[in-house]
Amino acid sequence: MGMTHGLLGKLRRFIEARLSPEGELGLHMTVGVALMLVAIVVFHELAEAVMGAEQITVIDLQVANWFNQNAVPWITSCLLVITHIHGVIGAITLACLFAWYLHRRRAHYWLLTLVITMPGVMILNVLLKYVFGRARPSFETPLLQALSTYSFPSGHTATATALYGILGAYLVCQTQPGQWSRRVAIVAGAFLMAVLVGFSRIYLGAHYLSDVLAAMAESCGWLAICIAGVSTLRRRRAVRQDQ
Repeated sequence: MGMTHGLLGKLRRFIEARLSPEGELGLHMTVGVALMLVAIVVFHELAEAVMGAEQITVIDLQVANWFNQNAVPWITSCLLVITHIHGVIGAITLACLFAWYLHRRRAHYWLLTLVITMPGVMILNVLLKYVFGRARPSFETPLLQALSTYSFPSGHTATATALYGILGAYLVCQTQPGQWSRRVAIVAGAFLMAVLVGFSRIYLGAHYLSDVLAAMAESCGWLAICIAGVSTLRRRRAVRQDQ
């Protein structure tokens, strides 16, 4: 009984420490790891379904063909602008502008998060493309010039999700306690921007629906662990300075 009671006590203290907002390995790390694991599960399920040619691949083709056959010229023009802005050069430019702003604000830990997250998600995405080697959608009259790289997962969507995810997290942390409506608006705005970029890739026929969903899951998982890791570093340094 005594040994069991002692083990239960240690387990309780461990759980309390993991759920403590103040601890250097507390709630922020727990949430980060949990989000990463959820993202991994979602990505795995999507990848398995795509590689196994399950129902989602049929939906992919139906969605891709519908948009290609029912494209509206002015919508196509708008989405071409969105997709080009969030290409490799555009994403790097936007990230550099955000980095400059963070540097000016002396938000060094957020700057570190950005520096780790953006190149990391780009490299990860390229590696995953070669792992799965999925061909891009093909049409007789494509809306966008055919690309030679692989399709799964979407690079534009992954980088946009990471970029707007960091921006949203930073802005949320800058809001005053209790301003929940503003925080919800920021999160919704960041989410919608990532979705818009993903939608542009589906609409223009550059990617399938599952490519975009997998990219968002991949990016959310990477972003969660990057933010949690840098937050842990900041808390550890704060603890050392207080000692």
